[in-house]
Amino acid sequence: MMTPITTGTARPRDSISTAIKDAAASGRPAVVAFMTAGFPDRAHFTQSLRAIATEVDVVEIGVPFSDPMADGATIQRASFASLQGGFTLRWLLDELEAMQPRPQAPVLLMSYLNPLLAFGLERLPEAARKAGVSGFIIPDLPYEESADMRAALDRVGIALVQMVTPVTPATRLRMLCEASQGFVYAVTMTGTTGKSVAVPDEVLDYMDRVKSMSPVPVCAGFGIRTAEQVARMQGHVDGVVVGSALVEVLERGEDPAQFLRRLKS
Repeated sequence: MMTPITTGTARPRDSISTAIKDAAASGRPAVVAFMTAGFPDRAHFTQSLRAIATEVDVVEIGVPFSDPMADGATIQRASFASLQGGFTLRWLLDELEAMQPRPQAPVLLMSYLNPLLAFGLERLPEAARKAGVSGFIIPDLPYEESADMRAALDRVGIALVQMVTPVTPATRLRMLCEASQGFVYAVTMTGTTGKSVAVPDEVLDYMDRVKSMSPVPVCAGFGIRTAEQVARMQGHVDGVVVGSALVEVLERGEDPAQFLRRLKS
């Protein structure tokens, strides 16, 4: 039986907000880097993770799934390759638990609900805690159906991050912001990941609206690929999520750390 983390004890999820706030306080948006677990191959995954974690504030690791409905072609391709290479969630958690030293940036897992339920809701929180996971993003888990998952993760102090979009109604937007832990994931557009975003004024207005409602940091994601986009977001969000562009860097066999340094310049 899991022993709940008591009030006053440092919780894994607190490290996420702290890392994002520290970056924003230094005068730049925090960078949350997305990578697909086990891609481009399982043998070099922890090496890539370590290199990425030294350059960013938070790392989001995608759990490959056969039906990734929120992901565009790049991440679909990476997920398929990882599954073909024998990826399992158990393998990922074992790899993270064995990493010494642990990544210096907080680690979240982005997973669709099915792999988590298949692993087992009773086993998942403690296994994730042992692996050094600070939070989960679950795109296909509606807030109204999240009570069991939230309660399970709460027992070990792990965040359940909520996602909002430009078409989220105001009342629901406020509810999701207040319920989110670690940060609020503000999707920049309707649709899937991977498309570049020009960051028009209406996107910035939407980010300002989310930020005004959220008690936790706000990070913009989907379509963030360039240093110019990151700079344009400054002051409107606390951080940005960079996903497909980084996965493409890994796919081409290029240096992810160099790409991320350019992104922050």
